[in-house]
Amino acid sequence: MSRMTRGERGVTLIELMIAITLVATLSVGMLMAMRTSMITLEKTDSRLQLNRRVMSAEQILSREISGVMPVLGDCLTSGGVARLTIFSGTEQTLHLVSTYSLAEGARGSPRILELQVIPAQGGGFRLIVNEHLYSGPLSTAPFCVSPAEANPQSFVLADRLAFCRFSYHEINLDSPQAGNWVPQWNRPNLPSAVRIEMGRLPGDPSGLPAGPVTIPIHITRNVGAPYDDAP
Repeated sequence: MSRMTRGERGVTLIELMIAITLVATLSVGMLMAMRTSMITLEKTDSRLQLNRRVMSAEQILSREISGVMPVLGDCLTSGGVARLTIFSGTEQTLHLVSTYSLAEGARGSPRILELQVIPAQGGGFRLIVNEHLYSGPLSTAPFCVSPAEANPQSFVLADRLAFCRFSYHEINLDSPQAGNWVPQWNRPNLPSAVRIEMGRLPGDPSGLPAGPVTIPIHITRNVGAPYDDAP
């Protein structure tokens, strides 16, 4: 049996070191590629989840407002307690009673909704909604006109907004497209639509455009008029 010379052993050792170096280089490259792919996948998933939350919030907003109930309730006024239509709004607030709620969807009890635009932490604005159980005219008194205040139960419908404002379309049964958009609603009947105009702050991570969202209201009855089913 022949023995390897010192030179042959040196060549074999160099080849082994080269092979080990190549394997190590390939392994590092594969690990870096896998890490980059995982980071990209995580960012994509986070972006999709954020986009879904934005779209879901807009759907919730549409269902809540389109589920408005034409009801009368007791409200505290300067002259005492008055029975008024529970639908009033400004550019920054909206009060109504709806058949749709976050807690129970469209199958639960009606809720008194308080939508409010408030300053957001870090700048800009956010749109929140507070929900309270509606159990009849007496239950509306504390929530008719007063601005909603954020609390742990408040749900944030939209955040990081440069602006957010409501407007209301005057109902016109003869020509539905002819009514004007007004910035305040305190009339005895419901508007034909509500529009929410929103704009996002620069650098918003969702990347989705915000508004305007126009929500039609298909109720045309006179809220305060008595109705009788008798012929």
